[in-house]
Amino acid sequence: MALSLQQQAKRRSERNRRRLKAVANGRLRLSVHRSDKNISAQIIDDAQGVTVAAASSLEGGKGKKGSDVAAAAAIGKLIAERAIEKGVKDVVFDRGAYIYHGRVKALAEAAREAGLNF
Repeated sequence: MALSLQQQAKRRSERNRRRLKAVANGRLRLSVHRSDKNISAQIIDDAQGVTVAAASSLEGGKGKKGSDVAAAAAIGKLIAERAIEKGVKDVVFDRGAYIYHGRVKALAEAAREAGLNF
């Protein structure tokens, strides 16, 4: 029996998360959520179950509003700045079920340029 697209995405997300836990070595997780209209990112400490820093295109502001690549890059830069303020430099990138392309790639590259290591 063939899997639906939602089931395939859920399995891909679970597979990626298992892989991340194996290679994390105590690093925090940079989790990305993408919808049709917005994009958001969180730095999560899985050991304690808390969110250290978060940024979203829902916050508004110049250059962050919307669903385009430029907004994703602005969110990547913002999440990196907030993480560095909290003393976090090394993270593991959790893209979930999203492929590394377009807005997800723009967010990751902007976060790297702003100082996060992953």
